[in-house]
Amino acid sequence: MDNVADWEWFIRKFEIMSKINLTAYKRPQMERRINSFMRTVNVANYQIFADILGRDKEIYRRFLEHITINVSEFFRNINHWEVMEKQIIPSLLKERGSIKIWSAGCSTGEEPYSLAMLFKERRFNLNDKILATDIDSEVLEKAGIGLYTAKAMQGIPNDWQSKYFNRQGNYFRIADEMKKMIKFQQHDLLRDPFPKEYDLILCRNVVIYFTEETKAKLYQRFSDSLRTGGVLFIGSTEQIFQARDVGLKSIATFFYQKD
Repeated sequence: MDNVADWEWFIRKFEIMSKINLTAYKRPQMERRINSFMRTVNVANYQIFADILGRDKEIYRRFLEHITINVSEFFRNINHWEVMEKQIIPSLLKERGSIKIWSAGCSTGEEPYSLAMLFKERRFNLNDKILATDIDSEVLEKAGIGLYTAKAMQGIPNDWQSKYFNRQGNYFRIADEMKKMIKFQQHDLLRDPFPKEYDLILCRNVVIYFTEETKAKLYQRFSDSLRTGGVLFIGSTEQIFQARDVGLKSIATFFYQKD
């Protein structure tokens, strides 16, 4: 097979195996990630690699972890969180006494736990548990455990660290009261139905890996998931260029409201 046919064969084979559709991702980036992993396991071509993935559960697990981008931080881009804290959330709460939140692509839990701490500290009212979803069951398990390194804690104020975490040796474990505020759930943005009637959705630094066509579909689906007046908070390298086409309008940098 030539390179194009080889690649197309592999992504079809992998989708059957994993239910993950790699055609929705930007090919150059994804191809680089896959090829780098193949080099680490000393595999020369896609056919041999597919065979290994089908019979070696440990390599399959490592590969899934490698291609599902799991980078997260507490209060990532703190200036944007301040806009959410001081402008977006108060505006939503003024309209409704409590708000319903979804953290989409939550990785190892830093984002939903940041939300939980913020809501607890500022006494903002939640309508229900924060929904926190990710395609990767491994990272959701880590999120549910809530154990973090000292380095991971750097974005959290010291007094919040002592309030909301318990130190365990070189690690910090999130307090049970924070865990009770969150519902972790596996969800594939490309395949699964989206929940409805949300006041605030965070999907940050996730769609940057997708093709333009897939991005447009996802933004439309997020818009459909918001109630009228609800807000979508996106990542610091992202922008919705045709926001009006999906029923959204920019109300602050990285924040879009449903008309």
